[in-house]
Amino acid sequence: MPRPRLLLLLFLALLPLAAAPRRVVSQAVGTDELLLALAAPGQVAALSNLARDPRYSPVAAQARAYPSLKDSDAESVLAFHPDLVLATSYTRPETLALLRRAGVQLLVFDRFDTLDDVYADLRTLGQALGRQAQAAALITQCRARVAALAKRLQGVHPVRVLAASLYPYTAGAGTTFQDLCDHAGAINVAAEAGLRGHQPTPAERMLAWNPEVLVADDEPDILARLGQIPAYRLLPAFRAGRVVRLPEALLSSVSQHRIDAYEALARALHPRRFR
Repeated sequence: MPRPRLLLLLFLALLPLAAAPRRVVSQAVGTDELLLALAAPGQVAALSNLARDPRYSPVAAQARAYPSLKDSDAESVLAFHPDLVLATSYTRPETLALLRRAGVQLLVFDRFDTLDDVYADLRTLGQALGRQAQAAALITQCRARVAALAKRLQGVHPVRVLAASLYPYTAGAGTTFQDLCDHAGAINVAAEAGLRGHQPTPAERMLAWNPEVLVADDEPDILARLGQIPAYRLLPAFRAGRVVRLPEALLSSVSQHRIDAYEALARALHPRRFR
C-alpha cells in the first residue's frame, strides 16, 4: 500500500467515533458514487454539480434526492458549510487551495485506475464516515460479482479492442479502459502496442493495430462523428460496424459502478457466454 494512503488510514483510525462527519459535500461525480454507496441517512449535505446528469453520473436518479453544487468551485462547496469535503486529484488546484485555506477537512482521492484502487477508496471513505462495516460489505458484494463474471468468461478467446474517442487521445495501459478490458475478456490493442496512459492518437499506427472491435460512448451521433476522422473511418472494424457503445457514465466511472461496464462489455463481446 502506498505510504500516503497508509498514513491517511492510520490518521482516520485514530479519530474518535464522535467525530464522524455530519455534513459531507462531494465535489466530483466519482466521489458522489462512493458517498451515496456508504453514507448514513443525513450525512450527505450536497453532491457535485454533475451528480444529476445521467450523461456523466451513474447515480443520477439517486442524486435527485440531495442538493447539488451550483459549480465545482470552492464558493459553491463552502455554501453548504461542510465538515468534510470529498475531492479528487483532478479537482482544480485553486479550488483545493481555497478549501484548505478555509480550514475544511478534505479527503482527496487520487487513484482510480483499477478495482483495487476502488476498494481502497471505499475503505478510506468508510473509515472517515464511521461506516467501515458498510464499506466492507460493499467490497464483498463487488468481489462476488467480479468472480462470477470471471467464471463465466473462463477460457474465452480475448477480443482485441480499441477505445474510440472524439478526443485526440488513446487509452493505453494504466487507465480505467485497461481495467475494463482486463475484466471483460478483451485485449487493449493500444496497451499491446506499448502505449501507457492517455496518449495522442497515433493515426497511422492504429491501422496496423487492426482492432477487431471499437469501444465508444453512447452519444447519439458518435458514429457519424467518428466517421469524419480518417484514422477511424479506415479501420475495418469501423467499416464493418463492429462498434460496442457503452454509456459514458459507465466508461468513465472511477467507483464500484465500473463493474456494470465490465459486465456490459463482456456481454457484447462474448454473447454466447450469457445465453
